[in-house]
Amino acid sequence: MRTTRSTTPPTSTALWTALITLLALLTLTPTPAHAAPEPPTAAATGLHISDGRLLEGNGNDFVMRGVNHAHTWYPGETQSLADIKALGANTVRVVLSDGHRWSRNTPEDVAAVIANCKANRLICVLEVHDTTGYGEDAAAGTLDHAADYWISLKDVLAGQEDYVIVNIGNEPWGNTNPEGWTAPTTAAIQKLRAAGFEHTIMIDAPNWGQDWQQVMRTNAQTVYDADPTGNLLFSIHMYSVFDTAQEITDYLNAFVTAGLPLVIGEFGGPADAYGDPDEDTMMATAEQLDLGYLAWSWSGNTDPILDLVLNFDPAQMTSWGERIFHGVNGIAATAEEATVFGGTTPDTQAPTAPGTPVASAVSATSVTLTWPAATDDTAVTGYEVVRVNGSTETTVASSTTTSVTVPSLTAGTAYTFAVYAKDAAGNRSARSATVTVTTDEDTGTPGAACSVGYRVVGEWPGGFQGEITVRNTGTAAVSGWTLGFTFPSGQTITNMWGGTPTQNGSSVTVAAASYTAAIPAAGSVTVGFTGTKLTANAAPTDFTLNGTSCSAD
Repeated sequence: MRTTRSTTPPTSTALWTALITLLALLTLTPTPAHAAPEPPTAAATGLHISDGRLLEGNGNDFVMRGVNHAHTWYPGETQSLADIKALGANTVRVVLSDGHRWSRNTPEDVAAVIANCKANRLICVLEVHDTTGYGEDAAAGTLDHAADYWISLKDVLAGQEDYVIVNIGNEPWGNTNPEGWTAPTTAAIQKLRAAGFEHTIMIDAPNWGQDWQQVMRTNAQTVYDADPTGNLLFSIHMYSVFDTAQEITDYLNAFVTAGLPLVIGEFGGPADAYGDPDEDTMMATAEQLDLGYLAWSWSGNTDPILDLVLNFDPAQMTSWGERIFHGVNGIAATAEEATVFGGTTPDTQAPTAPGTPVASAVSATSVTLTWPAATDDTAVTGYEVVRVNGSTETTVASSTTTSVTVPSLTAGTAYTFAVYAKDAAGNRSARSATVTVTTDEDTGTPGAACSVGYRVVGEWPGGFQGEITVRNTGTAAVSGWTLGFTFPSGQTITNMWGGTPTQNGSSVTVAAASYTAAIPAAGSVTVGFTGTKLTANAAPTDFTLNGTSCSAD
């Protein structure tokens, strides 16, 4: 789990030791899901399950590619769904509350969320978050209470089976006696079916969603058989428990082999206090097996390490967001829009290639690219800008218009760029012709008076999170900057937001991101990062800004 109010609660030392030991044993002797008999016959009412696959009402195979959005804590951020769609997602998992722990989302509010999803051509997974960590977290609510909440919304949800999946409760059991998960999960499913719900129902695993004690995996067939419609979708949450390729592929393949439907309902990539999730394997295996995934989360986390964008602003995309939306096996490259939004025949025609991009406003750290528009038989929904280096392409920016500023470049460096177009169905055009541009030499603001504050936000064995605040103590604004410093204890930066790091041994330079490049007189900007450490974790003491020494805060 990752909430805006807290991160995944730590296990006790004994439990964490048991987790590691158990995972090692499972690697040697994996516990498969039970072999599945023919699944129950499902009434094809909208989204439904057939032969272990999630299908639309017309039989089209639907693979979720999307993100989580914390609506219940940020109800005013209604633009978020349009922004998520513009980046290529086909699904959004929306955080709601049944009133047990947070303010209850009213029927009117939920109806507005569904309408917003439909207006933005997104499949809507609705989940109750109050159940998180039941049995270990005393504040958590029960699945039975969540089921009653869904029944209270039946008039809102009826007729939305093509567009809505009901995720009964988020991570509805902690690490204490997780075998207790099975009976209340089955009861909640049957309660909703008895109330007449025909929607596909999604259920989360115990162990805070990560199922490291294999309860959901072992009992999956039993729980699936308890749904008289067969329209049941299992959801695994993958964070630091899933830090090796073997663990990930074993778990996902077990469900596919058993013919049981599965989606990665939440996952993270940046290292946290408990480990370093292997998001590359998660995404690659999901793509290989045609399984859905929903990254956590759009924005608003107390710890922004898992924000895909900062401040709900798609122009402030983090490195985690770039990985999810534009990386290998990411949303931009793999998502396909649900056919319910465009008729029964999927759109398979790609847009034409955009025109050759033209560079302007070249600086030491950024360049603006503009290109003639592509055309499409329906509509072009966005563009993807890539850096071309020989046969390698790296996505560096995206835009819904025919212009974008590419940030975080290195001064005095030649770059070659090209552009792809994409339509709402996820079809990608041929690549445009390329343009090569050399950034300016770093002129920055020489001689700017500055001070730097460095602090460790949190530590764990082998790793830590840090924060650097750069202050302009002079009388003129700083426009474009490079920060230099040296780690004294062998630390290494693994992920950064607010700047782009380059590290050579212990020497580090940080180039400003587009949204931190300007520092007004008497103003400051903050850069956050995670890193690895040895035994010691001493703070750097000497910093330079554009070559000028800074005082320490």
